Amino acid sequence: MKLKKFLIGSSAAFLVAVALTGCSSGGGDKTKSADEPVSFTQKDGIATQDPSLVTDLISAQSLANTMEGLYRYSGQDLKPALSTKIVKPTNNGLTYTFPLRKNAQWSNGDPITAQDFVFAWRRSVDPKTKSQYAYIYEGVANAKDISAGKKPVNSLGVKALDQHTLQVTLEKPIPYFDKLMAFQTFYPQNPKVVNKWGKKYGTDSKTLVFSGPYKLQNWSSSDNSWLQVKNDKYWNAKNVKVKKLKYQVVKDASTALNLYQSGKMDRAELTGDTSKQMKGSKGYGVLKVNSTFYLEMNQKKLSMFKNAKLRQAFALSINRQQLTKKVLGNGTSAETSVTPRNMSFDPQNKSKDFVAETSASGEKYTKYDLPEAKRLWREGLQETGNTGKKINLTMLGDDTDISKQQAEFLQSQLEKLPGVKITLNNVPFKTRISRSEKGDFDLVVSAWNADFPDPINFLSLFTSDNSYNRGKWSDAKYDELVNKSLSDDANDPAARWQDMKAAQDILNEQQGVIPLYQNGQAFMTHKRITKLDYGPSNMYNMANLRVK
Repeated sequence: MKLKKFLIGSSAAFLVAVALTGCSSGGGDKTKSADEPVSFTQKDGIATQDPSLVTDLISAQSLANTMEGLYRYSGQDLKPALSTKIVKPTNNGLTYTFPLRKNAQWSNGDPITAQDFVFAWRRSVDPKTKSQYAYIYEGVANAKDISAGKKPVNSLGVKALDQHTLQVTLEKPIPYFDKLMAFQTFYPQNPKVVNKWGKKYGTDSKTLVFSGPYKLQNWSSSDNSWLQVKNDKYWNAKNVKVKKLKYQVVKDASTALNLYQSGKMDRAELTGDTSKQMKGSKGYGVLKVNSTFYLEMNQKKLSMFKNAKLRQAFALSINRQQLTKKVLGNGTSAETSVTPRNMSFDPQNKSKDFVAETSASGEKYTKYDLPEAKRLWREGLQETGNTGKKINLTMLGDDTDISKQQAEFLQSQLEKLPGVKITLNNVPFKTRISRSEKGDFDLVVSAWNADFPDPINFLSLFTSDNSYNRGKWSDAKYDELVNKSLSDDANDPAARWQDMKAAQDILNEQQGVIPLYQNGQAFMTHKRITKLDYGPSNMYNMANLRVK
């Protein structure tokens, strides 16, 4: 949020019920009326509100507030939303038939119908839409061939049996299909509205209608603040108790803290020194999320990084403990894998975590070992014909205060390798995403937020043909194992688990991308907030928000 992107883990899927006292140094104790907007800081603006095009977590959170799909997470439990029940598949796991709520309406009063889902799903897999999440439909009948331009869009395995019955046909069983039904790319879309606005759809609030608890008001994609108001047409509006949500882009943590302490923000995200400063104070808390950060090397642009020893050398030269404890200071944890810890567990032994079971390969190159890093670096340079050359690289990153500090730390670490010179290029989030997509970088710090609680959500990112594989690392055996877990072994949990472990071991050994840390977010939270429902999709269910 995908984050990039973003959904969904057993121990990581949890309900956060926040009942905190305010910060003793000021605004956290300021009394507010229950009717006042509940205000939150965000790191950046909303990129788009087109469900087919959203890839970042900020935009996805806004969609989760204002839109709804067949299911919605309430804490760790998957609940019916626009579907009236959690559906069990028929036809050996290949057919899902969803009964829709007959009282569901768009915010403009139009009925929400099965055809709205058909339209949305076809639009997302249509290659003309250029949805980066089209791949997540793979397994729905004909989806992959449609995205590849080999079959017509109307051949997708989804149809409206009647106005309030949606039927989905799969090519093969998808073990996590239920969880996908809470994801934004599977939300319905109003054909009348989308067709009216064309390419402008999702760029400002006047081009949108809403199916969820809130409506986005007077927003455009260039805005640094936005307001969401309760949607009275929402089918479950009576259980939405907070009338207004207010968001403000605040990139600097000290500014966020000042806004919180002055009573202008109810929940403010902290990072770095500001987080360390406030740790232990009233209102302070840390949220662990199914999200990892990692370093990608552009192997298409810089062929030298097709050499595994050079990638391994980079990995060994980074002291992750210093990065997480001394630089980030916001609950992040140094990690050995791009797959989050405590998200997925062995189907034959629920106490065994996926990352723990692949730790031998994961720890090999993520420990800090500068002498070994230098040895591998020299060998890699010799193998690629770069011995004695100056290696000048530019590292692309975000322009937030903490991202700049992180980049400076990584620069200092990597420049310990012989001949390496790193130039930093910190740009706005949207620019970083755009340049990453175009391959316009040497090195880039990327992130992924879980879409569903399964290792495949992370492993599939780095297959050779995945659009999120920005660095273009490629390994045929890795691709084979990932594909096998999604096809031949899809109905065999134990075999599928072994496929994914073997794939993770290859990624760890090769350091196709370099894992840095699992994300944690530190916040100051006003005591008026009594319930924040944070689910396994790495997003809040604001329909359950409560204040006093």
